Amino acid sequence: MDNHLFNNTNVISWLQYFSDHTDVDLEHVKILDITKKNKNLIPAVEAHRSVLVFTEAGHPDIFYKMYSVGLGECTVIYNEGSEPTGEIKQDKVANMIDRGINASAGMLILNPNARSTIKFGLDNREFAAGSVRYVGSEIRATILLKMKIHEGKNICVISGESIAVEAGILDGEGTVIAVEYNERDRQTLEDNVSQFGLNNVTIIDHVGEDTMTGLPVPDVTMLVASASMEQEMAYLLSLNPNMEFVIYTLDFIVAASMPRICKDLGIRDPEIIQIAVSKMTSKNTFGTQPAPWIISGKAGE
Repeated sequence: MDNHLFNNTNVISWLQYFSDHTDVDLEHVKILDITKKNKNLIPAVEAHRSVLVFTEAGHPDIFYKMYSVGLGECTVIYNEGSEPTGEIKQDKVANMIDRGINASAGMLILNPNARSTIKFGLDNREFAAGSVRYVGSEIRATILLKMKIHEGKNICVISGESIAVEAGILDGEGTVIAVEYNERDRQTLEDNVSQFGLNNVTIIDHVGEDTMTGLPVPDVTMLVASASMEQEMAYLLSLNPNMEFVIYTLDFIVAASMPRICKDLGIRDPEIIQIAVSKMTSKNTFGTQPAPWIISGKAGE
């Protein structure tokens, strides 16, 4: 068997093997080949009761990473070797944290506590502590909604660390290009990527031909408004003339200038909204969070 290729015949063989040896309803199994680039194991297991995972030899900390994010009670059903034959075994992830993968093979991971809803608008306490001041979860949820994320969509996020992380979780079949100019913010983002087990997030330090050549062309770009915003948008439009944009700003002057900027760049009828979120404090008063403007639109069509 090719260590990096599980074709239809291989997949069917493993499905038959697990069908013969378990009582799992394979109709509802999520099939995930992590030998392919950009495939995220942890979010898939969190979201599905049963995941058939195909992996190559290696991954010495695969079970430890699952355990560290609270998936220790998941059951792993597997065998020894690279072929769907022989004795079947099973154990809890918590009991396998010192094991790696010793052969290219399939394994079935069962998560009875899989969430039935999409992770959308994560609490800021779930992100890695670091240099980043994260946007509020309610505002982040709105931004993600405006990005119209679906599986397979390629995404660029500029200076939006938590947006990049959630986009990576939501879009398991696409690539997220995360642009972070600040070295400390890049490190915080790398910590988050590791913490959430994301393999589909590529981190670069600026927008340009030297950093984006060879990466998938984005379908949508989310960016925090800055002095380099128009230059960034123009370059991205040179890659994709039909680019969708979602822009975040706390500056009224920037928000007011967006209709002109969008017109100059060929973005028709941009939508500009302002979001205000107030939360009750321990003193029974309401504290108002920063109220950003969010601008969204699509070029070309």
